Amino acid sequence: MQKTISIGYLSKRTGVAVSAIRYYEGQRLLFPERNAGGQRRFLKADIRRLSFILIAQQFGFTLPQIAETLGTLPEGRTPTKADWAAISADFRAVLDEKIETLTRLRDNLDGCIGCGCLSLDKCKLYNADDRAAKYGAGPRYLMGDRPDSA
Repeated sequence: MQKTISIGYLSKRTGVAVSAIRYYEGQRLLFPERNAGGQRRFLKADIRRLSFILIAQQFGFTLPQIAETLGTLPEGRTPTKADWAAISADFRAVLDEKIETLTRLRDNLDGCIGCGCLSLDKCKLYNADDRAAKYGAGPRYLMGDRPDSA
């Protein structure tokens, strides 16, 4: 079994353009070796690493956040299941929070969101006199504040 793979194979396997792979390398998200001819050689495990980068970006994580998380993985060896489990545990809390926020958005966007506009009839019930403003700016009820506590 081949220990390293070419940038072309990594691109083909992940669907990520070669130029994007080079960009991620420049952002210190990938760490290829160079062979005698100067060509980049990636660990086969970099397929998973790059796939993780793509998924994390789709969920709104920034490249610096992703780099910080991936910085906990070992360089020069294939990460183990335990290595990935540690990353999973850290990401789980952030993802759970995002899921809660998206659920509130889905369930409450057609009603009073605590933004202070008071344009809907429901606002007179849930945010009378803009009580949500005491929690700060923005759509307070979508951000987690509750109408019954305002």
